[in-house]
Amino acid sequence: MEILHAVLLGLVQGLGEFLPISSSAHLVLVPWLFGWRDPGLAFDVALHVGTLFAVVAYFWRDWLVLLHHGLTARGTREAVLFWYLVAATVPGALAGWLLEDYAETVFRTPLLVGTMLIVLGVVLYLADHLGRRLRQLGDITLGQALLIGVAQAFAIIPGVSRSGATITAARLLGIEREAATRFSFLLSTPIIFGAGVMQLKDITLADLNLPFVVGVAVSAATGFLAIGFLLRYVTTRNFNIFVWYRLALGLSVLAVVVYRG
Repeated sequence: MEILHAVLLGLVQGLGEFLPISSSAHLVLVPWLFGWRDPGLAFDVALHVGTLFAVVAYFWRDWLVLLHHGLTARGTREAVLFWYLVAATVPGALAGWLLEDYAETVFRTPLLVGTMLIVLGVVLYLADHLGRRLRQLGDITLGQALLIGVAQAFAIIPGVSRSGATITAARLLGIEREAATRFSFLLSTPIIFGAGVMQLKDITLADLNLPFVVGVAVSAATGFLAIGFLLRYVTTRNFNIFVWYRLALGLSVLAVVVYRG
């Protein structure tokens, strides 16, 4: 793999993992549009490791508090949130385990990716504008956390977007934008970690080459910046810009599919 490809795909992963635009969709579409060969499993692992570094670096203090309370201080707000996050992780983990083969083959068609970009974009718009804005992070119930976790499971389909699905579900449940976004990012930590661990078993020392290192570094740096940007952005703005981007990209992909026949 060329270093330039590694840099571009690292940027795509870092932005797409945390902005509600679907990193998996972009990782399918960029090579498809430009005729690049499949970067392979090792580079896919590099990108996941990079975004794991990003979310841990941004939220490590939060996770230390959540872990401490979750394991030693039952009944506190932080302990409850910790166990809700654990419960919400289960649907996504099960989907990843049961549908892994489909995720690597059937789900990666440009037609499906373009369609899901549009569908989730429309649903995100409706959820963001019609959803109530009453609940903060500490107001989330177990049932709501599980529903958000179920939404995360659908992100195994490229084009859905893990952050897009979880934020959309949270907004539909009446959780305000910043709380929905923060819960989505916290929920991403165990699922990204699990995906990376599952793939690491197939990596050898020979795979740890320069493109691998570049992919990790670029996706980590970009992901860290994307997290901070979105958390600040949603304090004063809605998700419209991401909705319009998803619609434009999805329609463009469908047009290319039709054109290429």
